[in-house]
Amino acid sequence: MMTSFDELVDSYSCIFFDAYGVLKSSAGVYPGVLDVLEDLRKRDKQIYVVTNDASKSPHRLAKAYERDGEPLVPVKRIVSSGLLVEDYLRNKVRSGWVAYLGKEAAAYYIAAAGLHPIPITEVTPEDHSPRCIVMLDDEGFDWFRDVNKVVNLVRRHNIPVVVANTDITYPANQDDLNVAAGGLARLVEVATGRQFIHFGKPDPMIFSKAFHLALDENPRLTKRDVLMVGDTLTTDIVGGNKYGVDTALVLSGTTLENQAQALIQATGIVPTYICGSILT
Repeated sequence: MMTSFDELVDSYSCIFFDAYGVLKSSAGVYPGVLDVLEDLRKRDKQIYVVTNDASKSPHRLAKAYERDGEPLVPVKRIVSSGLLVEDYLRNKVRSGWVAYLGKEAAAYYIAAAGLHPIPITEVTPEDHSPRCIVMLDDEGFDWFRDVNKVVNLVRRHNIPVVVANTDITYPANQDDLNVAAGGLARLVEVATGRQFIHFGKPDPMIFSKAFHLALDENPRLTKRDVLMVGDTLTTDIVGGNKYGVDTALVLSGTTLENQAQALIQATGIVPTYICGSILT
């Protein structure tokens, strides 16, 4: 049964939004989304963007949700899986070169951990000995050349491989999907027989990070006050369900309206609500 998003949010004081498929596609923020965010802010809702997008820094991610230069979602409320990668690198790798797949902007999380980022394409055995490989994004490199290079680096060196985005696909527009970094990582895992370290939804760590940031702002907050809004059953919805917050599946991204019920039955992943989008 479809539910009106505008009506159901009255029951929650804190909203966790997925980014792609809920607020935006790769073409940009969906029309009308900034109006919704502004309205929620006027209604004193705590708004967080909880995303597997590690393609750029939280400051740059927040830029998408500005109106006339004013942030509708402050940087401190952007919870990217890249922040979890940054923590891992700082505490586990600690020093040296870190090779990465992704655009230069994605290397922010490596540099923020105090390490030296280097694109996979520039890694040479003579000059570099990477301590870790991080898969941050699906753009910014040559898929054929650089993915094959990762495969062979993984085969020859016993170093950790970190995946900053567990998403298999993401919406390119209202009709099409692109392969995300998580899908690319699955390919390399199969090719090498290795199991990589994955960060992001549905792992509870990212929900915990967002919840404790919200708790710092409102010490009286409980999980019953939080609604997770996402477009993908296997990341947003199952992750929110496992963390113990209510979930709303929107049909504006990966999950299409004519597929939703069949996917819910096939996976056994049941959202608390189903909405057409956050605009309806």
